[in-house]
Amino acid sequence: QVQFAESGGGLVQAGGSLTLSCLASGIFLRGNTVGWYRQAPGKQRELVARIDNFGRANYGNSVQGRFTISRVNAKNTMYLQMKSLKPEDTAIYYCNAEDFVANSMSWGQGTQVTVSS
Repeated sequence: QVQFAESGGGLVQAGGSLTLSCLASGIFLRGNTVGWYRQAPGKQRELVARIDNFGRANYGNSVQGRFTISRVNAKNTMYLQMKSLKPEDTAIYYCNAEDFVANSMSWGQGTQVTVSS
């Protein structure tokens, strides 16, 4: 069964930094496009960043220039480095592979990121 486990969230002041990690199981990240998503209270889950198997990354407009997505296929792990955090970045952050986003069982618990002003 494909599953993802996120970690690294926490409480940080505005302007601070955090790095999230995501360990995949039941799937090899190699060959897959993977991404980080977030869901703020009362809002729909949105794509934050994605990276394909060639290392090409795309970012949402609101995080462009502040967040960096990366992957280490050998560790079946991906990361999200977040800098210059803003209160509006507060959300639960999830990771997944694009081919599995429609599979509700593949989503992990997420990791909470809270940015105080």
